[in-house]
Amino acid sequence: MFELTHLTWREVRETGRNGIALLPIGSQEQHAGHLPMGTDTLLVEAVVEAALAKLGDDGPSVVRLPSLPFGHSPHHLFAAAVSLSAPTLSAVLADILGSLAESGFRRILVVNGHGGNDEIMRLAVKRFALAEEVSAAACSYWTVTDGGDGGENPGATPGHAGWFETSLMLAARPELVREIDPWQPVDPAPLFDKPPYPGLTVERHGEWARVGGTTDDASLATAEAGRNLLEHRAAGLAEAIRAFDAATAHSHGNQ
Repeated sequence: MFELTHLTWREVRETGRNGIALLPIGSQEQHAGHLPMGTDTLLVEAVVEAALAKLGDDGPSVVRLPSLPFGHSPHHLFAAAVSLSAPTLSAVLADILGSLAESGFRRILVVNGHGGNDEIMRLAVKRFALAEEVSAAACSYWTVTDGGDGGENPGATPGHAGWFETSLMLAARPELVREIDPWQPVDPAPLFDKPPYPGLTVERHGEWARVGGTTDDASLATAEAGRNLLEHRAAGLAEAIRAFDAATAHSHGNQ
């Protein structure tokens, strides 16, 4: 694994021939009263770092970019956020991906840590691969797992500032977790988190502010649960990187 920041331009050109450029993206937004604004960025970095450690020396060549710390977070501006509009984030990703291709990379993976980025990220990757002779992939870290018994709680995954994210933060960055406020569920439940029909996406004006910026009871979170979640997400991401490498290793003239 290489850090793009630490490479010279010649080393970038050399590794770009066969290596995979990996871009983590996150956000800066409210995470209730107990988690920091940068939670999404910190967690995607933790999963990426653990996944790359699992790949070890026998894994594919990966060049890790600095994380993009800002995302699409207008739904959290009721409290606090630093948000990019959807067109701006799309343009930023297009510029970053285009720069990587111009610099010699032919295989690029975007790993996301914030739900509001997901659709924009995936569309950016699709458009990029249509325009450039590259292989590009994208995932949000909570969607990849090795399928092991990680003490999963599908009803609270990924949620927002609840059991899932708080458990992960207790494992990855416990010094940044503050006192958790008592959970106060709202009635009716927010439709963005509990749609009235499977497969239906529903947004209702003002719901994030109405629920206080969190989706479920964070007081149920534990560091042990977080370590299990981190272990299985990192293992899943490591396997996803290996699969992407194997599927594209001989594309674009790679040997």
